[in-house]
Amino acid sequence: MDDSAVALLDVIRSLAFVGDLAMGQPTDHSPRAAWMAGQLAREAGADHAARTRATAVALLRWSGCTANAPEFAQLFGDDVGGRKALLAIQSSGSSFRSGTRNKGSAFLSLSRIHCEVSGDIAEQLGLDEETQFALRHLFESHDGSGAPDGLRGEQVPTAVYMASLAGDLDIFNRLYGLDQACRLIAERADTLYPRALANVVLAHARQWLSALDEDPTLSGPCSLEAVLAGRTTSLEILAHVIDLKLPWMTGHSRNVAQIARNAALQLGLDEVSQQRVYRAALIHGIGRAAVPNMVWDTPGRLAESAWERVRLVPYWTGRAARQIGSLAAEAEVASYAYERPDGSGYFREVKSVSIPLEGRVLAAAVALAALRVERPWRGAYADHEARDLLMAEAAAGRHDPAVVNALFDTRREAKRSPPPPSTGLLTERERDVLRWISLGASNKQAAQKLSISPSTVRTHVESVFRKLECTTRAAATLKATQLGLL
Repeated sequence: MDDSAVALLDVIRSLAFVGDLAMGQPTDHSPRAAWMAGQLAREAGADHAARTRATAVALLRWSGCTANAPEFAQLFGDDVGGRKALLAIQSSGSSFRSGTRNKGSAFLSLSRIHCEVSGDIAEQLGLDEETQFALRHLFESHDGSGAPDGLRGEQVPTAVYMASLAGDLDIFNRLYGLDQACRLIAERADTLYPRALANVVLAHARQWLSALDEDPTLSGPCSLEAVLAGRTTSLEILAHVIDLKLPWMTGHSRNVAQIARNAALQLGLDEVSQQRVYRAALIHGIGRAAVPNMVWDTPGRLAESAWERVRLVPYWTGRAARQIGSLAAEAEVASYAYERPDGSGYFREVKSVSIPLEGRVLAAAVALAALRVERPWRGAYADHEARDLLMAEAAAGRHDPAVVNALFDTRREAKRSPPPPSTGLLTERERDVLRWISLGASNKQAAQKLSISPSTVRTHVESVFRKLECTTRAAATLKATQLGLL
């Protein structure tokens, strides 16, 4: 039984859900935009392949959001609120892409991270090269003022224009009404996208929006249903994208999954339950995208307003089940990741009798994985310290004692995945450097940790980027985690 192979379309929909949360948008934004992008392609006379591409690009347009969240947080403080505000700007001269004209701008750097990771995600998902190229150029503009490469006119993939137009229509209509949305799109024509495509949108906007309002299920089914039928991909891809949001969470979801699956084995759960808890662990952090990084990075006690946002993380994870089909059961288990048997957890605040065993396994695995790893406000706990802390929590009623015991029980042989074939791609020193860089350390900090010079670190980073064929920390982290190098 393959624990991580899932329907490709479900992973794409999950990535769209995460992206909408990270952008501060309603969770049906990307599906609605994808449906309208497909309609736009059809009305523009595009063939089936081009319609499919426009739909896929619209669904995956925000898949790179978690990758540049740390840099966005440095610029705006609230990375989620900052993105939401940018999307709401009415003047095309003040939009996100207008800031990329300056080659030294922060927006150019943010765009490059986002686009590189989006394209890499499409590659890992096995999507065609045209779709990958479009996702690597999401913020290009018709007049050449966009990013990352300043493409213009027909150099920009048509799918980029279609996804952008559909997204603008959905956002502006929701915020300002249809008439103002149409005015804003008309003003942006010839600057952000071709006027001919904008005119097609303006001619059909009312019809499309009405169709979505009358039958919201139109936002889910799309041309991808038939094209991607029967295709699967690795659920670990989604886990790694989720973890990119916070550098110090690199590899967290996969680590939780391995701990949880082993505990389920020790408890005697059948293979179906072991698989379900493993998959639930991989996706338990979906809702984390809705909370700004500045909240997660806060040392000590959170303000009540911040705490309320954290409490909703498992709620959003559970809500994702409505959009990701075959992962619905796993998303439901994942929503119990922070519940506690004594009722002190969240978001439901239910007690032991209402928490399924798989949920209790996941909650304990999440706690153990977190204790073993360094956080910005504390160091990592040694194994014996983590065990003592969890045992004390179990004795106090905040974890299931049987589950906690199973976390540390090794009487049954745990299922182990075969070593990835590319572990020899990087040298041991390069992996050490990448490990620290992926956790958010600067070159200087990595040099201090490894007792080498910053220039040596820089040389190793350049070598890692070259070998992994990437140009940013986030892209290197995503590729390395997927290859099993981190």
